[in-house]
Amino acid sequence: MSGNLSLISAAQAASAVTEQVGGKGRQLGQLQRYGLPVPDFFVIPAGWSRQRSGGVSPDLQQLLHAELVARGWQGTALAVRSSAVGEDAAAASFAGIYRSCLNVVGAQALVGAVAEVWASLDTPTATAYRQRLQIDGEPAMAVVVMPLLAAEASGIAFTCDPANGRDDRMVVHAHWGLGETLVGGEAAGDEYVFAEDTTDVWRLLESRPGSKETMSVPAPDGGTQRQPVPLARAQVRVLDDAQAEALAALLRDAALACDFVAPFYDLEWVWDGGQFWLTQARPVTRRPHHTYPALAAQPAIWTRGNTCEVMPVALQAMDWNFSRRGCNDLLEQGWKLAGYPVLPGVQRAGLFDGRLYLEASIMQWEAWDCIGLLPERFNALMGGHQSVIATTPPTWRQRLTRGGNTLRYLRHAPAMGRRGDAEVAQALAIARELRDAPLPDNNADITALLFRVLKPAREFVGMFFLQGSGGGSLSLLLDTLERAFPGESEAIGSALLAGGEPSVTAQQGYALLDLARLAKAVAPGRLPQDAPEFARAFATFLDRYGHRGHYETYLRSPRWSEQPERLLEQLPALAEVDAVAMRARQQAAADAAWERIRRELPFWYRPLLRAQVKAANRDSNRREAARSAIISLLAASRRLWLLIGERLVGEGALDRPDDIFHLLPSEVERYAIGLLPLAGLRARLAERRALFARWQATTPHEWLTLAPTGQTAPQPPAETAPIKPADGRRFRGVATGTGVARGKVRRLRHPSEGLALQPGEILVAPSTDPGWTPLFLKAGGLVVETGGYLSHGAIVAREFGLPAVVNLPGILAALHDGDEVEVDGWKGVVRLY
Repeated sequence: MSGNLSLISAAQAASAVTEQVGGKGRQLGQLQRYGLPVPDFFVIPAGWSRQRSGGVSPDLQQLLHAELVARGWQGTALAVRSSAVGEDAAAASFAGIYRSCLNVVGAQALVGAVAEVWASLDTPTATAYRQRLQIDGEPAMAVVVMPLLAAEASGIAFTCDPANGRDDRMVVHAHWGLGETLVGGEAAGDEYVFAEDTTDVWRLLESRPGSKETMSVPAPDGGTQRQPVPLARAQVRVLDDAQAEALAALLRDAALACDFVAPFYDLEWVWDGGQFWLTQARPVTRRPHHTYPALAAQPAIWTRGNTCEVMPVALQAMDWNFSRRGCNDLLEQGWKLAGYPVLPGVQRAGLFDGRLYLEASIMQWEAWDCIGLLPERFNALMGGHQSVIATTPPTWRQRLTRGGNTLRYLRHAPAMGRRGDAEVAQALAIARELRDAPLPDNNADITALLFRVLKPAREFVGMFFLQGSGGGSLSLLLDTLERAFPGESEAIGSALLAGGEPSVTAQQGYALLDLARLAKAVAPGRLPQDAPEFARAFATFLDRYGHRGHYETYLRSPRWSEQPERLLEQLPALAEVDAVAMRARQQAAADAAWERIRRELPFWYRPLLRAQVKAANRDSNRREAARSAIISLLAASRRLWLLIGERLVGEGALDRPDDIFHLLPSEVERYAIGLLPLAGLRARLAERRALFARWQATTPHEWLTLAPTGQTAPQPPAETAPIKPADGRRFRGVATGTGVARGKVRRLRHPSEGLALQPGEILVAPSTDPGWTPLFLKAGGLVVETGGYLSHGAIVAREFGLPAVVNLPGILAALHDGDEVEVDGWKGVVRLY
């Protein structure tokens, strides 16, 4: 016998190395492990193929005969499929290159089929394909052996559009009988195209009938034969709407089980008259990058310059499920309002090493092509040190078009803003309604309850407009200031916005200060929460702001209402904050900026600037309000998912309720209705836990590039370091707050470390979100590695009149606790003394 080359079962194939079982064998084993309908099979290890010059050895013949007897497959029609090492991989599919044999009956026929499959390794076509892909070494081939399904119909499917790379489309081809005629291009089957609706269900978008003239069926003496399809049957769709959508749900589930980050697979399926089966899965190789034509030849630029503020650490599967579409929902509305032809199906969100990135190249292009915003200017608003796309000077026609887009935006924005205000109120009301709702007993009612949260989170375009496009008026203000005060627009804009009408985030901060004063007034030796006046005020605060919390954009993150002690422990230090002095600082900054405008600009500038400041303040506040509403929906969703998680723990499906965030909503639903077995659910959970642990152990790059063609993995640029003059003691970033502050450094990596921050110290953080707001009230100045002029931390720093500089990668490592620094919120400079 050839060494340790025993046959490998389907269960073993899932965890075997591809050098043993090949790409096809391992993928089929994993599909079966993940609870997908795959026929039972075994694999002949690839090592046996290295003896193929002498045919199938007696040792292997003996093994195969014994295996058929043990399985009772002596008279069963079998499918014998190639599973070469390197086949069905992400970079090389070998589709149509290697041989498969169908309707193989008996041990002797199986031996002949194995030899025939092995022989396809050495064909001129296979050799040329390996040479073209520069695959070196001796080729080896495992062989998959499984029962041949009684195929009423079969087909191939792509869980993206293989022609243009759109990931919001799924394409299925179907034909009567065996799939050979489709795979070999001998027959034109039906084509079905699916799109994802707002509830994440894949719906049939269109179907195109094929001629279906010839079909493949098993031959009486083994093998297959072609026969004509009766005209009446050829004219009938292979799948009706219900069957097609059931198949689409299965295919999407299979792709997500294999890779929920990039679920783009080429799958083969069979319908046996009673159920669908999966017989092959391979990643779609060299999927075209779906982008604007002007960007097709340029590298795709992916950045965390904005997302590392709201989602700084690794995402779990459920967080990614909401983020991948939510980013598009947020970022498209402003361009659509301006009448810009947004490319259908363009995807702006990506997940690399578990971190959320945005494709800056697409966003830079849309801002440039729609309103003429320079890519460099866009980067300053967004944050980050990513590169910029190449552009050409606009023609006069393009200038006119962009001017028209701007006017159209300005004309329609007020109505969309009012719609957004109404939807924010609706979202908060829905979240409040569901905050204490019990979990129903039946799955249909649970689904309806979750849909109450999902509907506004997918369909409230006005709310998305406020959150994603709230920087439009701020950008116009900065453009006006840049023309009047070149190089100083950011600092002057921050001063003009200081102390304006407070956003909901700033109101939250002021309410905390009021709570702190009430807590301080409680008699010594008595807990504040035992004092009636404080208890009422604290309950009111949690009623309004309890959905917020540290890293609140993650479903897994607890809310203040769940951990009120996080707030209570902050109150003693906040009681020492001089709110009157803080408001005076804000007003002084605004007064100084207006005085300079009166002194240096013509009088007719002032009405324009006042109108723009008012609009920027209003829209920044609306942006914060929309964020608060979205977070309230996330908090309601979190509560419902944890309740479902508790139920699944009781069923043995999960070990702890928050394990549910490693799963996708569709997977939970399929488990609940019996389409995903318990073992498959737990296998996916185990894989996701391990993947998440690997992600958490990685250090992400600030930005990445992806070549326009022929590259499957992003390439990191050289690490970006803080910009330093020759003296090495000054760091220049983006000025987002007002004034100048000097104090000792306090580095915090998470807001839960906030007790270490002493009043007046300079807070140095990797990123900030509204969960950091209590610390802004104590800090004398703010320095942040990430973020831009539109970041939430920048908005709140401006409101509080807090000297702040953001967009300084590496500053946490460059500074140490206790260092004395000066934060110049006017010049965007941090100086180390």
